[in-house]
Amino acid sequence: MTADPSRVRVSGPLAGQAAGFGEELIRRGYPPERAARHVGLLAGLSGWLDRQGLGVEGLTEERVAEFLAARRAAGYAEVPSQRWAMTLLGWVPGLVVTAAAQPPATPVEAIVEDYRRYLVHERGLATATVRAYVGVARSFLSQLAREEPDLGALSAGDVRAYVVRECGRRHVGAAKVLVTGLRSLMRFLSMQGRTGHPLAAAVPAASGMQGTLLPRALAPDVVADILASCDTTTVTGRRDLAILTVLSRLGLRAAETAGLELDDIDWHHGELVVHGKGSRQDRLPLPVDVGEALVAYLADGRQHAEGRAVFLRVHAPVTAMTSSNVSGIVRRACRRAGVPIASAHRLRHSAATAMLRAGAPLAEIGQVLRQSRAATTAQYAKVDRVALRALAQPWPGAVA
Repeated sequence: MTADPSRVRVSGPLAGQAAGFGEELIRRGYPPERAARHVGLLAGLSGWLDRQGLGVEGLTEERVAEFLAARRAAGYAEVPSQRWAMTLLGWVPGLVVTAAAQPPATPVEAIVEDYRRYLVHERGLATATVRAYVGVARSFLSQLAREEPDLGALSAGDVRAYVVRECGRRHVGAAKVLVTGLRSLMRFLSMQGRTGHPLAAAVPAASGMQGTLLPRALAPDVVADILASCDTTTVTGRRDLAILTVLSRLGLRAAETAGLELDDIDWHHGELVVHGKGSRQDRLPLPVDVGEALVAYLADGRQHAEGRAVFLRVHAPVTAMTSSNVSGIVRRACRRAGVPIASAHRLRHSAATAMLRAGAPLAEIGQVLRQSRAATTAQYAKVDRVALRALAQPWPGAVA
C-alpha cells in the first residue's frame, strides 16, 4: 500500500470523493500511511458498489454492512466494524449514507425522549445527570406497562411501591439518585398534564445520614508523584501535565476540564472561565503553575484542529477530549507513578484539602469548587485533623 493517499486508485461511483477524503484525513491528523489505508477502504467500497450496479444514491447503512461482510468473507485481514466504517464515511466530502430505517418508538420511549429534551434544553442539566434521570424514567415507565402506560390512573401508591421495591436493592447513594430523578419525572409529567394529580410529593425520601462519607483526598506527596510522572519532553506528557495541574490545583471536574476552550483563558487578567453544572459560568484565578503548564502545552504541543478546545487528542482523529479521556489520563499517571489508581474527582478533593491546610476558609473553598451548598464544602472540615485536634476534650480521669 502506498503511503500517499492521493495515489490510491479509486474507480466506481465514489471516485470523485477520494481526493477530498484523503485531504480530510490528513487534516484530522492521520499519518499518510493510515490515511492511504482508509482511502483504500473507500476504493474497495466504490468497486463493490459498481459490481452491484449501484450508485452513490444507493449507499445505505445496510449496503455498508453487506460490503463489510463480503470483505470478511474474502479474507481481508483488516475489516473495520460498521460503526467505525460509518464514522469514516461521514468524513467523505459530499457523501450521504442513508440511515437504516428505525423502528417506530414505543409510547414509553416517546415519553422518555420528551423528558430527555426537557432536562437538556429547559433544565440545562449536566450530561451525567440527564443520563441518570432518563434511566430512572425508563425503568419506572417500563414497569407500569409493556405497551402505553396509563399515566392518568397513576397513583401515589404506585409511586411509593416502585421506590420501596427499587431502593431495597440499591445502596444509599444510588437510592438518592433514584428518588431525586423520580421526583423530577413526576414534576415533568404533571407539567405536561399527563398525570391526574401532582405526584412529586408522593416520592418518599431515601433514608441515610447526610455527610457520613469523608472526602477521599490524596496525600500531597502522592499528587506530586502523579504530576512528576509526566514526561514533558513529549507532546503527550506536556498535555497530560497541564490537565493534571488543572485538576489538582483548581479542583475542576473531568467534564469541566475537557470542556475548556481557548477563549476561556483570560491571560490579561489571569483568570479562567469554567463552564460548570447547569450551564453556569464561573471565573477562577489562574495560578502561576497552572498558567505555566498551559503555556508549555499550548506553545509546543497542541495541534491545529477545528474548534477551540484547549485539550486535544494526540493521535488521529485529532478532536476535543472527553471527560472519559481526562479520567483515563489520571489513571495512566497513577500507574506510572506507582500509586493506587485514583479518579479525577479525587484530585478535586485533593485540591480542596490542600486549600484547607493552607488556611483558606471554607467559604473561599466553596467558591473555588463552585459548590452551591455550604454543607457540601463543610465535609472537608472533617479531614482537617490539625484544626479538629483543638476541639478534642481530655478523656475523663486522664492525667493532664
